[in-house]
Amino acid sequence: MKRKISVLLGLITGLPPALPTMPLELTVLYNSLLFVMGTSDCAIKGEAEGIRQGLLRVLEACGTSGQDLSTEELWQKVLQEVTVEELQAPLHRLGALQAAWWLADSCLQSITDLFRLLSSAEDPERASCSGEKNELLTLLKAWRAPAEEASISLVQSTEDLKETLCTAAAFLQGLQELEAGNLPTTICLLQEAAGGLCSKRVLAQIYVCLGCCAQRMGKPQTALQHLKRALQVDFQCHPALSHTAVVYQELGETDAELQALSLLYEALEKNPPSATSSSPYFLIRADLLVNTPILASLFRHRHPSEVKYLLAQRCLQDGRVADAVEHYLDFLALIQEGLQQQVPLDSGSLLPRIPEVFLEAASALEQDGRHQDSLTVCDEVISRTTHLVPQIVQVEEKLEQPECASLGTGLSGGLLSQKRESLFCLMWRAAAYLHQGWVWTKLGNGKEAIMQFSRCLNDLLRFQLCERSVETAESLLPEVKVLQKIRLLSLIGRGMQFLEQERHKEALLDFQHGWQISPDDPTAAFYLVQVLWKLNRKQEAADYWQKYLESPAGEHEQQERQGRPFPLYLDSCLKLATFPKDESLAKCIQDYLRTTRQDSSR
Repeated sequence: MKRKISVLLGLITGLPPALPTMPLELTVLYNSLLFVMGTSDCAIKGEAEGIRQGLLRVLEACGTSGQDLSTEELWQKVLQEVTVEELQAPLHRLGALQAAWWLADSCLQSITDLFRLLSSAEDPERASCSGEKNELLTLLKAWRAPAEEASISLVQSTEDLKETLCTAAAFLQGLQELEAGNLPTTICLLQEAAGGLCSKRVLAQIYVCLGCCAQRMGKPQTALQHLKRALQVDFQCHPALSHTAVVYQELGETDAELQALSLLYEALEKNPPSATSSSPYFLIRADLLVNTPILASLFRHRHPSEVKYLLAQRCLQDGRVADAVEHYLDFLALIQEGLQQQVPLDSGSLLPRIPEVFLEAASALEQDGRHQDSLTVCDEVISRTTHLVPQIVQVEEKLEQPECASLGTGLSGGLLSQKRESLFCLMWRAAAYLHQGWVWTKLGNGKEAIMQFSRCLNDLLRFQLCERSVETAESLLPEVKVLQKIRLLSLIGRGMQFLEQERHKEALLDFQHGWQISPDDPTAAFYLVQVLWKLNRKQEAADYWQKYLESPAGEHEQQERQGRPFPLYLDSCLKLATFPKDESLAKCIQDYLRTTRQDSSR
């Protein structure tokens, strides 16, 4: 039928325009454009050239022209000057089609101006949105196309097109208000859209948007109700499960969050996302007219591998080590099958850089007691990054920090400079050596532990930070802060091994160095006090102890835990490096200070 209508339209437009045949021509044009718009695989964009040519032929038939006019001016001229009664219904139909085109381009003001001309109602009914008149929705609802003969054959009736326009206009405006942060208005507009004519797929999208809006308003339970409704309307609305998991995470309900993620993973494995629309079926549908960046962001379809990684990450963060190991191993198996086929490499991906995933897996394996497997995974990171680390990595000034390139962001990472990429590779390899040092520590092999910690520290000697970059800690790149933390953890780890082997002077050097690079870190201070006390340098130990007590207690550690400034894969190392509670040492130092004060007062 589409081809036949197109051929018919070509025959008609090949003839000079004439008023008697113009109603038929506009009807054929309407049906033809419906097929063009409705069979498009993507949202309608661009100028409706067919409509413009139709309007020019109407003016030509009436003995005038409008070639130099814009589309908006052309519509104004046609509707004000063409008064032939038989042309009113076809022109109104074409106007509705023009509105659909403009709606797809988010040209809401142009639609409003057009329907002011089309609407003949003297007292348009009031819209209910936020208690105020929403002019566009008011005009669309008030618009009544002139009556036409029952014999007219239309692919999609004017009334159905009007209902679709009302739904799409409310949905689009709701999304715009959501992006602008006008949440109460968003709720009203989306509720208006939910009551309109649309497919189940679009209705589910509307409920998801309502859920996201309620979440931003601080109403998590209301958000969950909307998201549940979305799944009831369309069980294939996978983003609803994704957003449900986020709400449960904010509520601290980890069991429910992980259940939602597991359901999402199973759903994606069994039923890949489909772009098809369910009933009612029309050529012009709301999903073709509403296509904005915020909608694409809210409904970005996740790949199973992304969800699998998120399950692993959340389990590790929550201390569910055995579950985390299982998920990480599943994910690593997917990588072995070929990552390019497993997940899109775009900036919206949930995945961090792949070496970070390996390091997180190594951390999970170590915490689960699978030490040899942890060592093997670290070896993989070392072997893959060795040829990427230059002899010297010098940072002369603060590098650009594109958002997509920060720690824990998507795979694409933006266009990183070569220097910054070298920093990443150095950081990952040093972290692998660090992990191996702590694994050998847990296995009780001090010699291997010291060797791995030393390799880590030697690796970090490749990194040089110029003086002008060392102004404030806040001005440092995230990677530089992580490198400094890795250095501290390696010094503490090696120093602990020296202490166990009673190599106190070597331990002192490591702990002093650690305290110098991180003087506000309580762990570094505690170990330094301990080794000084063992060396019978009690006054120095007491001095460092008092410095620590005079500093804001626990502030450094509290900030780290609240902001998680360091990658997840360092968490296990941070825990292992924590100074064990030693009340006897604290008592000895307090007794020493008391005795010293008494002696000085005599």
